[in-house]
Amino acid sequence: MKALLIGEQREGKLLDSTYELFGFAAQLGAETAMLLVGSESQLPAYSGTLYLADAASCGEYNPDLHKQLLLEAVQRENPDCIVFMHTSYGWDLAPRVAASLKIAQVSEVTGIVGGGLEVGCCNAKMRRTVKPATPKTVITIQAGAFPAGQPGGAPQVQRLAAAANGRLEFVGYEPAEKKEVDLTKAEVIVSAGRGVGKKENIPVVRALATALGGELGASRPVVDSGWVEHSHQVGTTGQTVSPRLYVACGISGAIQHLAGMKKADFIVAINKDKDAPIGEIADVLVVADVLQFVPALTAKIQR
Repeated sequence: MKALLIGEQREGKLLDSTYELFGFAAQLGAETAMLLVGSESQLPAYSGTLYLADAASCGEYNPDLHKQLLLEAVQRENPDCIVFMHTSYGWDLAPRVAASLKIAQVSEVTGIVGGGLEVGCCNAKMRRTVKPATPKTVITIQAGAFPAGQPGGAPQVQRLAAAANGRLEFVGYEPAEKKEVDLTKAEVIVSAGRGVGKKENIPVVRALATALGGELGASRPVVDSGWVEHSHQVGTTGQTVSPRLYVACGISGAIQHLAGMKKADFIVAINKDKDAPIGEIADVLVVADVLQFVPALTAKIQR
């Protein structure tokens, strides 16, 4: 089994998530090669083959040129799978490559189970295992689903250059609109999940956040239901946070949410379901009704 990993740099800096590709490959038991469009000043600590294309001439992103570079690397390596992170780069480029090679694509992989690829379904409430119908596969992996690998060493660089200019020109990045709440700077976050029941119960969770001197967070279902503004959303489609304390109230633990908060120093989960997935990463799991336990905890802290 051989995997071609697609690393990412942004504005000359290697993204930390690139090392999660190595973690995925290790679980797959695959030999690896990597393609990176970037600069030689920021290369991964990795002793294998690295196909390097210059971002200054190719652009940090240009779908036509980058696909051309990737297909050249595929021709040289003949990998069984081509693996991207499930980022804006990956989800845009992966289907282009799969279509060009006429091979299967599996998106947002969260695990490897019995030789199959685990993906979320039903709005990430359930998971299923799939097996591609073609010998080669294009894969995108969910951020945070696999531990970062640390292969070490210095890469064996092979340079690639695009033969054509492509139809697009990369002009730079535009800063995201400023959020009403910047959870990335909060030391304490208390988040509400669907388990709080209804919008009228959100103040129960907000009161605990206030008592702890923290900020209110929320899971995607709570935001999608209109109970809390999007600026409070934690997860891969919201904000990725790393507070000193994270309290999850009625959150089951979809992989997209876990990826956004599992770097917290200490995690407390409050859930009626003792088998909720969030219990696997929580330092403390309180098996209780959120609407009974949280008010009692808040009152105790306030006293």
